[in-house]
Amino acid sequence: MPADCRVKVRFHQPPLALRPYFTTFYLTEIDIPEGQRVQDHLHPEWANLRLFQGAMPEAEIAGTKGPPGIAAIGTGPTSTTIRFTAGRCRIWGIGLLPLGWAKFARAPAHLWADRIFDPCAEPDFAQFGPLIEGVFGACPDEAGELERITAFFAARVDMPVPDEDRIVAIHGAIVDPETGSVADVAAATGLASYTIERICRRYFGFAPRLLLRRQRFMRSLSQYMLDPELKWIGAIDGHYHDQAQFVRDFRRFMGMTPRAYVAHPRPVLSAVMRARFEAAGAAVQALHLPARTGD
Repeated sequence: MPADCRVKVRFHQPPLALRPYFTTFYLTEIDIPEGQRVQDHLHPEWANLRLFQGAMPEAEIAGTKGPPGIAAIGTGPTSTTIRFTAGRCRIWGIGLLPLGWAKFARAPAHLWADRIFDPCAEPDFAQFGPLIEGVFGACPDEAGELERITAFFAARVDMPVPDEDRIVAIHGAIVDPETGSVADVAAATGLASYTIERICRRYFGFAPRLLLRRQRFMRSLSQYMLDPELKWIGAIDGHYHDQAQFVRDFRRFMGMTPRAYVAHPRPVLSAVMRARFEAAGAAVQALHLPARTGD
């Protein structure tokens, strides 16, 4: 990593009417000497739309590279890391919760899970074109850009959402640290297992068993990242049987061992996690709690 790379991150809570659909809106500014690039890894997360001004990033997931040289990158829900490099740029991130996917996306989430795509080139995401084309002006303007992002979604917030109550109930059960199995989700929501399976694939991107496994892993990883003085054994979630099971999950979700992860510089993600925790109370996007419309 270049020694003179500086990363600034600012999180903005969406207005109340939009909070059930988004984690946060956040601006990341990477200041690095012209022509140099920084690399990092994204954690597994819900769907995202990222808008870029400056040097365009390069990203890949599970060995598949994303489209190069585009002004916006869409990602479906992910169950593995996204490796990326970036030069000097400004990035607006828009984190879509499962209920946000249900409202603003036009396709089943499982069809876009673990994928990087150009939203301007995909009919299922053509509705985001005006936002992508219009968010940035000639000069950086954080307040104006945030206002344009907010206005874009506020103008569409009245679109109906199918299965809203079930999505929120399942989401709440999945992020509850006490939930350890699909049977627990069924007990918490009063829904049949086949209904949970259908809704999870359609709006969350994955089967409920994998979602619970991802949550268990992300709780452990975020605990370690917020307090690196901890040993891994002190950060491991109580639903793990032993450290070997945690290491297997680490390889599954991050594509590397815990030791390799610790040795890898994380200039962007470390800044993002600290800022997210301070602004939103959750260090990683996957741990955000759902909000009901009207709350």
